[in-house]
Amino acid sequence: MSQSSRRSLLTLGALTTLALIAAVTLTLFGREEPVSAAAPAAVPASAGNWGLSFQNEGQPPVGNASREELSQYNAYYLGNSAEKVIYLTFDCGYENGYTEQILDALKKHHAPAAFFVVGHMIEDAPDIVRRMAAEGHIVGNHTFHHPDMSAISDQAAFQKELDSLSALYRETTGQELPRFYRPPQGKYSEENLRQAQALGYNTVFWSLAYVDWNTDDQPTAQQAYDKLLPRIHDGAIVLLHSTSRTNAEILDDLLTKWEAMGYTFASLEELPGV
Repeated sequence: MSQSSRRSLLTLGALTTLALIAAVTLTLFGREEPVSAAAPAAVPASAGNWGLSFQNEGQPPVGNASREELSQYNAYYLGNSAEKVIYLTFDCGYENGYTEQILDALKKHHAPAAFFVVGHMIEDAPDIVRRMAAEGHIVGNHTFHHPDMSAISDQAAFQKELDSLSALYRETTGQELPRFYRPPQGKYSEENLRQAQALGYNTVFWSLAYVDWNTDDQPTAQQAYDKLLPRIHDGAIVLLHSTSRTNAEILDDLLTKWEAMGYTFASLEELPGV
């Protein structure tokens, strides 16, 4: 074999390897990292990060754990995949001036959503949190201080983070906080799922997200659409950040596009098994 032929074969082999790596990627908080194409592992006993492998456009991704494995802890990452329904969720670490625009778009489309808030959000924007509840949205527990909950093994310390947020919400709205919990940064362990379940919470991960949280480097509208439109799927639990300027600007149009694809919007309270 000539030297040029050997070079061609090596180049072809390298490109094939890169293509295989790119074909299966893990979406982790919007980042994409290569992972094995093997079946999802069981719920990790040690600390881990929630992640997704998108293998086919328009189809539900494979999660770190399956729906069946999560369900034993009242945990979810995917809703009713037999219907063209989307569950909208927003993580609210603080008020960045965009949440009311997001609420306006949801109201226009009669779309229920869940807002996972932390203590800072309730303290700094109580009127907005009260509006969320008044307009029929779920206000969920994202902990009081937004720590790495996977590092907390003590049940009392775990409970304090959730109870402190719940108490502040009750003081602010006069209502009980709905029992939906999202681990900060998606960091969790099997023990965390047990701890949340023992407190009566449903743990909610997600099946679709993109890099929208960096306020200093916001995606363009087209970049957002390129991630959110082809990857939408039946039963999707969508994670967006309320701090994102792009999300606020495109949400009305994004919901319109999803509706044109035949999708409707449902509350987390309508998740199968809740």
